[in-house]
Amino acid sequence: MSAFARLLFGRRARLRWIHLILGGALAMPYVLVGSVVIGPATGSTDVFGSLPLQLASFGVGLPLAAVTSLFPLTRPLESAAVRWLCGVEADRLALTPARARGEKGRTAAWFTLHLGFGGIIAGMSLALPPFAAMLIVLPVLAGLRGDRLGLPEAFDHTWVLALAPVAGAASLVALAGCAAGCGALLARWAPPLLGPTPRERLAAAEARAADLAVRNRLARELHDSVGHALSAVTLQASAARRVLDSDPEFVREALAAIEDTTRRTVGELDAVLGVLREGDAPGTAPAPTLAADLDGLLRRTRAGGQRVSATVDADPEALPPLLSREAYRIVQEGLSNALKHAGERAAVELRIAVTGGDLEITVENPVDGPAPSRAGGGHGLRGIADRARLLGGTATAGPTATRTWRLHVTLPMTGPL
Repeated sequence: MSAFARLLFGRRARLRWIHLILGGALAMPYVLVGSVVIGPATGSTDVFGSLPLQLASFGVGLPLAAVTSLFPLTRPLESAAVRWLCGVEADRLALTPARARGEKGRTAAWFTLHLGFGGIIAGMSLALPPFAAMLIVLPVLAGLRGDRLGLPEAFDHTWVLALAPVAGAASLVALAGCAAGCGALLARWAPPLLGPTPRERLAAAEARAADLAVRNRLARELHDSVGHALSAVTLQASAARRVLDSDPEFVREALAAIEDTTRRTVGELDAVLGVLREGDAPGTAPAPTLAADLDGLLRRTRAGGQRVSATVDADPEALPPLLSREAYRIVQEGLSNALKHAGERAAVELRIAVTGGDLEITVENPVDGPAPSRAGGGHGLRGIADRARLLGGTATAGPTATRTWRLHVTLPMTGPL
């Protein structure tokens, strides 16, 4: 019983009732215009004194409403009202003006339904409550006056008079049921008639994909640049602390490397944040590349005591700029993984070569303890795989039979670049 009461008189039903009343209010100007047509056509001077003539005026006004709804702003205004009053999710509605013929036609159909149902429910809401209230208090008034109040002969029967309050209450429930039913129908029809077209959905999906791509790129850049810097600085500081008293020269070199690493990382961070801007601001540091920054990356990595051997069988200067930037980040993340998992004095081998039109990057390091797994949540390896995929290449990582961890990335020199 409580569920039935909420269905008819709950908050959602009341809001939808308001939506219908607004539709009835919007229909009134069109009904007035319709009465101007119906009056002369029927020779009547009192159109609103006749229910059939009122309905005829209503029928003439609805097509006029459909015509005026062809203005582009009708759809966003109606969608906003449906969202707040009918409880329809915003992503199922189009909040942009209707431009194409099909969009305008569906908007016109919706506007006609809204005003049609709204006019009927608004008329019932004006007429039925006073009538129902009169029926409910009728037995009391008749008893106080001692007569039948000039009512029809049917009310001469006591049982008819006794059932009048029941009929009045039933009419109010019927009004609530009609309003709830019409509101539910409009809420169901709103997405097909006011919802975005496939073209609009595709445009929205492309916009979301572009925004997500920017966010993912920013996340990769931050992870690779800042993550590598923190790993390198941690290793350099740890090595310097252990030989603080015995090897002051190494400590000075480690502190200089820490200073250089942090300074470069601040510059790289500024470049990464430039992704969020429409263009790089004046003075923004350029993104590091394999051609310009590989030597510095190796020097800073070795400053912490890491033994890194690098074999470069390619001319970094000949690489396309985008490939050079992405390759640098891949090498940087590969060395960062080695710092985390190889041990402080373990040897790391880096090989960069051009083979068959592809740039191949390989990083190998021994593994102490269980080998890290890609499924275990390494964001760096996923970032490397994303970079390689966007460039049309491949990336594999995993342990080998010789207890080493091997990262191998192949990037085409031409293609998606």
